[in-house]
Amino acid sequence: MVAQGAGTARARRLAPAAEASGAALAEARRAAFRHSPSRRIRSERAALGFVNAVGICSTFYRFPEGVACLWEAVVGRERPRWPRRSHHDAGIGLTWELKDTLPARRQVYYGKLLKNRPVLVALDLFPAFVALVRGRQRARDYRIEYEAGRLSLTAKRLMDSLIRESPQYTRGLRAEGDMLDPGKTREFERAMAELQQGLWIVKTEERYEPSFSYRWDLLERWLPEPVAEGRRLSRAAAIDRLLARYLGGARYSTPARLSRLFGLPAGEVAAAVTRLASRGALRAEVEVAGWSGRFVVSAR
Repeated sequence: MVAQGAGTARARRLAPAAEASGAALAEARRAAFRHSPSRRIRSERAALGFVNAVGICSTFYRFPEGVACLWEAVVGRERPRWPRRSHHDAGIGLTWELKDTLPARRQVYYGKLLKNRPVLVALDLFPAFVALVRGRQRARDYRIEYEAGRLSLTAKRLMDSLIRESPQYTRGLRAEGDMLDPGKTREFERAMAELQQGLWIVKTEERYEPSFSYRWDLLERWLPEPVAEGRRLSRAAAIDRLLARYLGGARYSTPARLSRLFGLPAGEVAAAVTRLASRGALRAEVEVAGWSGRFVVSAR
């Protein structure tokens, strides 16, 4: 157990989480994730505040590692049951509206960043993902990725089209790539997923009229400032920001869960935890009463 510091208010604030019960930590997470009817999200402003507070959240999916969920925050409870008539459910409808509106207004990033699942990311955190996924690459560097065998030919052709003209709606992009044939749908979707996960492109709109379609743009053109900031971040600084912001919302985790959730090598997670603990941003190697193992706990 980490020994408690003495004498100063700062030492008291950073007292080891081992002195708190597992129930207290779980309650802190429930409060941050808004698993309470009295704190449920009712507006776009509240939703933006929620994303900015937790740093990253899913839309509907529940990550086993512990990630905030917009739908849970909208209905104000954990693990809500999917309704039979989801199209007429108020909670589903508001969640769907918010996950469209916030990214369309460039207030958050929306894309498949965690385990191929869509998440909303606060703009102050997003540069960390840019640094980890793209490093210092610019949009034109997709050709380097293709020549190195790390980008498929189909994805390269779609990038060629978006470099020439963007934004584009799905049908126009498929036409440019000679992929309107229904038999090429899977190939197109795989390539678009490849480009999204590589942070080359971003979905900027879901259009419902006159027909349903997505609009796509180059990430640099849609969010130029966060991308530019990400190119300036070192990998170590990006991991530090990512873990600190995540734990600020989730409150606790373990190094193994952090590594699994963000796809980071265990050694890099361990080094980041050490750096953050030395700065007082979190507490490491914490024993929590009632739980087995050791935890990393936010100092907030």
